[in-house]
Amino acid sequence: MPRRTLLFTALILLAACAGGESTSVFRSIGTGGTGGVYYPLGGALASRLSAADSAGRYTAEVTGGSVENVNRVVAGQIDLGFTLAVSAYEAYQSGLDGAEPARDLRIVAPLYPNIVHILVASGSGITGVEDFAGRRVSVGSAGSGTEQTAQQILAAHGLTYDDVSAQYLSFSESAAALRDGALDAAILSVGVPAAAVLEASTAGGVELLPLEGAGRETLLEAHPYYDVGTIPAGAYPGVQEAVPTVAMNNWIVGRADLDERVVVALLEILRDDRDGLAQVHDMASQIELSGLASAPIPIHPAARAFAGGG
Repeated sequence: MPRRTLLFTALILLAACAGGESTSVFRSIGTGGTGGVYYPLGGALASRLSAADSAGRYTAEVTGGSVENVNRVVAGQIDLGFTLAVSAYEAYQSGLDGAEPARDLRIVAPLYPNIVHILVASGSGITGVEDFAGRRVSVGSAGSGTEQTAQQILAAHGLTYDDVSAQYLSFSESAAALRDGALDAAILSVGVPAAAVLEASTAGGVELLPLEGAGRETLLEAHPYYDVGTIPAGAYPGVQEAVPTVAMNNWIVGRADLDERVVVALLEILRDDRDGLAQVHDMASQIELSGLASAPIPIHPAARAFAGGG
């Protein structure tokens, strides 16, 4: 083949490659730590979105969870973020970490519900959250949605961080500390069954307390994104009867200007491949798209249209 022809062919190939790269949009999904539900579920969604969206390449990022994800979505650093309702609501209404209200934040899709678990060391003498005063209490990782939840639960029982020795521990760290006697109580907001709670209850020395009464009513009245919840009987070793508590949904958020094709592709995956996602993590089996009707903040226009809201 003549040299000129070879050169011309090479230029065409280079142009084609360059054109292919320019049409690919790199998109990221903020999840959580590798030991939770967010990360494996986010990874499964990223791979499916990459296959469904010919113009996009998606990756799941390890993050600090809800608050970080919401802040980074608002800042345009990531496209989608997993979050608890509390973080989305507080960001939209009043802003997180001193920021302005995030009025362009939108719900893109519903996830599964989180159930609040109140764990205490056996023999601690603690019978309710009001007994946490002066005790070592795990409130979740600093800046997480669980920490926000813990602060609100304490407040509903007339307590603040000044009244307890707050410990910023992950779920697995909380379980280990309770088992080892280094912690008196822990507040966890997580799906059922939770691996850390299973580990702690199987090893023994840990009890699940009910969250009910005046404290729960105060919490429900103050924060509209909570609902009454229960930990089912038999969910964990030693749990013979259902344990009353509160629940809060998890959501996927994005900005109002997020490409509608991304939103539709995501919702179609959640609708059509829920069983496949449940093989990655069984919490996916609890995802119900009808949950969009109870979103804590405005939903993305494409999600509203998908749900039949026009």
